[in-house]
Amino acid sequence: MNGVSFAMITVEGGTFLMGTFKQDYYNELGLNWDANHEHEVTLRSYGIGQTEVTQELWQAVMGNNPSRFKDNKQNPVELVSWNDCQTFITKLNEITGQKFRLPTEAEWEFAARGGNKSQGYKFSGSNTLDDVAWYNGNSGIAVHQVATKAPNELGIYDMSGNVYEWCNDWYDEAYYRRSPLKNPKGPSMGSHRVLRGGCYDDYNDCSFFHRWYYFPDEKKYFIGFRLAL
Repeated sequence: MNGVSFAMITVEGGTFLMGTFKQDYYNELGLNWDANHEHEVTLRSYGIGQTEVTQELWQAVMGNNPSRFKDNKQNPVELVSWNDCQTFITKLNEITGQKFRLPTEAEWEFAARGGNKSQGYKFSGSNTLDDVAWYNGNSGIAVHQVATKAPNELGIYDMSGNVYEWCNDWYDEAYYRRSPLKNPKGPSMGSHRVLRGGCYDDYNDCSFFHRWYYFPDEKKYFIGFRLAL
C-alpha cells in the first residue's frame, strides 16, 4: 500500500487467566485495583499487529501525520484519539478489502502475555523491563522506533511501554469483574475507552495487567494503537 507494509501475527485461540491475584505483582507494580480481579477467559484465534501502527502507515492511509515526535517515520503514531483510529481503520479496510479493527481488551492482554506460548513474565516478553520496553528509565521521555526492543513469546513488539494502546472496549470495572468467559467484547456502553501497555514515561504501568482509560475523543502524545484482525 503506497510502498508501506506491515505485519500481523496470528494468535492461536486459548484459555488464560486475565488480570492477576499475584500479590507480589500487585504490590511491586502498584497496579490499579481493578487489575486485581483475575478471571478465566477463552478466546478464538485472531490476528494482531506485530508492532504499533507507525507514522509511516498512518501517513500512507490518512495523508497526514498528527504526531508530536516526528523524527522517525517508524515511530508509533500518537496524538490520535479512539475516534481517529476508527476513521483510519475504515479507510484502511476500504484500501485493503480486509476487516481490521482495534483489539478487544482480552485479545490485547492474551497477546501481550505471549498467548499459548506464555512464560509467565510480568512484562510483555520478560521480567526485566529494559529488555522489552521503552519506559521512563531508558526512553529520554520520548517515543522510539517500533521493534527496537526484544519481542515477546509470539514475536510481538512494544506491548510494554513506548505508547499506550487503545483497545476497542468501553472501560467498566464491574464488567471486567464479571466478564463473559468466551470472547468478551466489553460493555455495550460507557464514557471512556480502555488503554493498555503503558508508555515511555511510565514504569509500573508497563505491566500488561495495568488498565487505564480516556474519553474516545481525547488525544495524547503518549497514546497510539495497534491493529487486530
